[in-house]
Amino acid sequence: MTILMTTDTIGGVWTYALDLAAALDRHGLRVVLATMGPLPTHEQRRKAAEAGVELHESDFRLEWMPAAADDVAGAGEWLLELNRHFQPDIVHLNGYAHAALRWEAPVVVVAHSCVCTWWQAVRGEAAPASWDAYRAAVREGLEAAAAVVAPTEAMLTALQEAHGAVDTGHVIPNGRDGTAFLAGEKQPLVMTAGRMWDEAKNLQTIEAAAAHLPWPVYVAGPDHCEDRHKARTRHVHCLGSLPSTRVAEWMSRASIYVLPARYEPFGLSVVEAALSGCALILADIASLREVWGDAACYVDANDARALRRAIRRYIDEPALMRRMARRARRRARRYTTEAMAQRYMELYETIHRRGGRMEGAYSCES
Repeated sequence: MTILMTTDTIGGVWTYALDLAAALDRHGLRVVLATMGPLPTHEQRRKAAEAGVELHESDFRLEWMPAAADDVAGAGEWLLELNRHFQPDIVHLNGYAHAALRWEAPVVVVAHSCVCTWWQAVRGEAAPASWDAYRAAVREGLEAAAAVVAPTEAMLTALQEAHGAVDTGHVIPNGRDGTAFLAGEKQPLVMTAGRMWDEAKNLQTIEAAAAHLPWPVYVAGPDHCEDRHKARTRHVHCLGSLPSTRVAEWMSRASIYVLPARYEPFGLSVVEAALSGCALILADIASLREVWGDAACYVDANDARALRRAIRRYIDEPALMRRMARRARRRARRYTTEAMAQRYMELYETIHRRGGRMEGAYSCES
């Protein structure tokens, strides 16, 4: 079976796509990985080559970027050329708009996030009319897909609330390779990961909570946004952008991992932290509750005082912190790359065998 898969090169979608493509390759599926957005870095190209993934690059703007209409159309023509050349059995799109193209193979759309669900969660209101063209393109893509996959029931529900019923919706949790994350000798430090200016990750709440804590708080991720504006921080230590191996090293030393996100459809960084033996303090939102159950402490995403109290409780009660870290690590072992790949292969095979749409909700228990 040949899979034509799209991805961007930014953040979690790239990690997900590369891990899944590599796992599918190990099971004998051929994966053609087509990139859009910023071109892959040297490190990303190296990792793709090591994983045996066949990479095809472009720098077309992504569908959620401003003034992207011409690039989305150009990317569609390029993807159809790849389709004609490779004649895939399944087209796996980590985006929406291109699902409405005239494909010869069934299309699987994976809902990692979308502007409309982001806007509702972060701003507390529907995306404004300036996003109507994007909204229409997402809806058209969802209707054209043979299957729509979300990593959590919460994300699938949010998608349906924003765009209408999705009759072909399925839930397949994301996964990570547990061997890449190991618990080292724990140190008195707190960690998080993300872009400091990202409203969804809401790391400014950590900045406020970090004041008067006895342990230092470190943030892995860029502290300069695209216009070179530096995020203002006084109480956290910004590590900047780090390669994945360095992030894993920091997580292996951190005792506590914090993520007060207003919007997080799944949260791969939390899985990485749990596999690294961190005790978790997370925002009290539906998706994170769904993934982590009783293996984390939850706080109001916008309440810096509550977050500070939760961190101090772990610091003051080390036995509780260690117990919660063990619980999180056990829970994280459910979310493996292999389990994710198996579930996608089952979905691909079913769709391919049926030759088209796969009706009815289908949830893969994690």
